[in-house]
Amino acid sequence: MLEIFLKTLPFFALIMLGFQACRTGFFTSEAAAYLTKFVFYFALSAMLFRFAANLSLAEVFDWQFVGAYLTGCFAVYILATAVAIIRKRPVTEAAFEAQCAVIGNVGFLGVPMLIVLLGEAAAGPVLLVLSIDLIVFSSLIVILVTGSRDGRMSFGVLRTVGIGLLKNPMIVSITLGILWSTTGLAVPGPINEFLAILGAAATPGALFAIGASLAGKSAERMSVAGWLTFCKLVLHPAAVAVAALFIFDVPNYDAAVMIAAASLPVAGNVYILAQHYGVAPQRVSAAILLSTAMSILTVSAVIAWLAPLSGT
Repeated sequence: MLEIFLKTLPFFALIMLGFQACRTGFFTSEAAAYLTKFVFYFALSAMLFRFAANLSLAEVFDWQFVGAYLTGCFAVYILATAVAIIRKRPVTEAAFEAQCAVIGNVGFLGVPMLIVLLGEAAAGPVLLVLSIDLIVFSSLIVILVTGSRDGRMSFGVLRTVGIGLLKNPMIVSITLGILWSTTGLAVPGPINEFLAILGAAATPGALFAIGASLAGKSAERMSVAGWLTFCKLVLHPAAVAVAALFIFDVPNYDAAVMIAAASLPVAGNVYILAQHYGVAPQRVSAAILLSTAMSILTVSAVIAWLAPLSGT
């Protein structure tokens, strides 16, 4: 456990560095926004494309994996939704609480950290988890919020979902990388080197950007944030583990990567959507802040527990 903790500590130290840089005013919120944009559109996209271009579709996509991950996610998603409804929260707020319970920071934290800790073989499973989160759950939150406000489903809602996916550079990068891999051609040397150099900026840049974004987060509504943090850091990886190890036939290593990805703290893009729709942004903000702080210990514990499965 201590050895794993020491391995994960540098990643969280980078997050803390970004947090302190923004909290002290050395790094402005505008600078943090531009850094995030650089990582999102350039560095992380280069990393994702390079990984995907060197993987075959068979190495990335597996129905058993998808079934296990979705089963675990929806078990926690339904539970979080039910608890919110029991507390008499409207559908829109319940949807965002459920989103906090299952959507982890796979893009900015999971991709760089898990590939370093679990090896480059983790790239395929991590990319699949990221794709499921972006395609299924990012679409679901838009459908639920917009549909509940309009009182019905419409072509406009589906159009909004489709355009959102097409504009997401992570989805575009993974898709283009997989398409390139199907040609059977190696990425030309100079282009591969360019992508490697640019992609290398994703890890420190993304972690610093996470910390910078947390500096502006509020710690209000901590009771609900505590429940959502428990869902995300404990119930979500536990449900995914049960589905992957006991219900579906997922190889041990892939299951370990999936469970580790499920143990990550609440993703920052949930707050962006909450702010965009004006639905409980303070509650989401508190869940991101608390889950990220607690994940310093819980992620290390989960990865240590997974060591026999992952072979690390």
